[in-house]
Amino acid sequence: MATTNKTDKKVYGDSFYRFSWSALLVLKGREDEYGSTLGLLTSMDLSANSLTGEIPKEIGSLVGLVSLNFSGNLLTGNIPDSIGNMELMESLDLSMNRLNGEIPPSFSNLNFLNHFNVSYNNLTGQIPTSTQLQSFDNLSYVGNHLWGPPLSKNCTSKGIPTDVANNGSSSEGSNVNSLYVSIALGFVMGFWGVVAPLFFIRSWRIAYYRMLDHICGKLGSVPAWIGDKLSNLVILSLRSNNFDGHIPHKICDLQFLQNLDLAHNNISGVIPKCFNNLSAMATPNKTNNFVHAGYEYAASIFLNALLVLKGREDEYGSTLGLVTSMDLSANSLTGEIPKEIGSLVGLLSLNFSGNLLTGNIPDSIGNMELMESLDLSMNRLNGEIPPSFSNLNFLNHFNVSYNNLTGQIPTSTQLQSFDNLSYVGNHHYGPPLTKNYASKGIPTDVANNGSSSEGNKVNSLYVSIALGFVMGFWGVVAPLFFIRSWRIAYYRMLDHICGKLYVFWATMGM
Repeated sequence: MATTNKTDKKVYGDSFYRFSWSALLVLKGREDEYGSTLGLLTSMDLSANSLTGEIPKEIGSLVGLVSLNFSGNLLTGNIPDSIGNMELMESLDLSMNRLNGEIPPSFSNLNFLNHFNVSYNNLTGQIPTSTQLQSFDNLSYVGNHLWGPPLSKNCTSKGIPTDVANNGSSSEGSNVNSLYVSIALGFVMGFWGVVAPLFFIRSWRIAYYRMLDHICGKLGSVPAWIGDKLSNLVILSLRSNNFDGHIPHKICDLQFLQNLDLAHNNISGVIPKCFNNLSAMATPNKTNNFVHAGYEYAASIFLNALLVLKGREDEYGSTLGLVTSMDLSANSLTGEIPKEIGSLVGLLSLNFSGNLLTGNIPDSIGNMELMESLDLSMNRLNGEIPPSFSNLNFLNHFNVSYNNLTGQIPTSTQLQSFDNLSYVGNHHYGPPLTKNYASKGIPTDVANNGSSSEGNKVNSLYVSIALGFVMGFWGVVAPLFFIRSWRIAYYRMLDHICGKLYVFWATMGM
């Protein structure tokens, strides 16, 4: 951090500069997601802890820092004059501490500062004039004894809630300690009527989770701009986000995409035929490097991704370059599987399970000779398993269960090595089946792709659950909304409980 980064490429080299990735940072008072320019950003965030003592003057030697956040601690003493040496600083937050003294005159050197906050401290004196500090509003200085522009009047701790001005140590807090017991009793009395059935009655749990899904709403469709704005994307994982709508054709423009995961959403429509344009999936990946526009990216760049591969959840780290996969499972996709999918010969894993796909299985899938995991289960596919599947010599996970497939399972192939569960719910015959397996006798909710009659039976519980929440919660929730002292007591009680649990878990070695 003590080195000024003039250019990301110069410091880290071409490999890091070209590799596209992202991270979530709280910068300039808001959460920002930074992509391939993250190498330019050097930040330190120690906010919302219980740090004590003075800010060391040595911090000023980190002249490459762009963002520094020490807010929400118990820091004391003067603000070090050396911070004025950090001339690249764009965001500086020292609010909600116990700092005293004046704002150092050296802050006039911080010409790039566009977020500054020293509110709720014990600072005194005049705000340095003829500096960048004049451009910030009163909220950056409130809760101190500062004066002068840009303040329209003296902003001191007077009139500020005592618990905030004193960093949480208010006298009011001592008066509300007696409410802990009443709040706990309120929760027990209010929640038990609803929580107990949720623990012990399965149908209530199903209804409750479905109601929560409905209340939480949807995020809309998968954004089409991904194909334009993130053209260098290698991994796209939007799993379990309640996306609906269709798969945008713009995704087909992501020629470097190696891992596509849209599973467990509410996406409908057909599988785009243009998937054959995903050239990174159409090229066998024989190395552990990402290749992009003539640049190689060393596999030592470590990242994690959760993949459902070979029927289980696997976490892949630096070997992710070897994994080329497509997972569209657990959606509402309709239509036929496009034959163009067979051109993605670099795929190691393909999962279309849990949709409403119809028609025959394309013979072209047999061209995907590197395939290790293929899951087409729980759809409405018909016809026979293509003979071309005999080319899939590396297949070690295969599932076509719960479809309407017929005919004999191709013999003398890798398909003979899987057990009955890979074929159950169809009208197949021949090895490895010991007898004919059809949908007869299969639980209706599984054979019909999860739409069970049990779901219909519990729909009537929605109203009763909603009423139970209103009657059970209102006695506690209403005071928390409208009585400030109750809110303070409630949050402190939660902090106390969480602290005790943390200590207990740490003691037990959990």
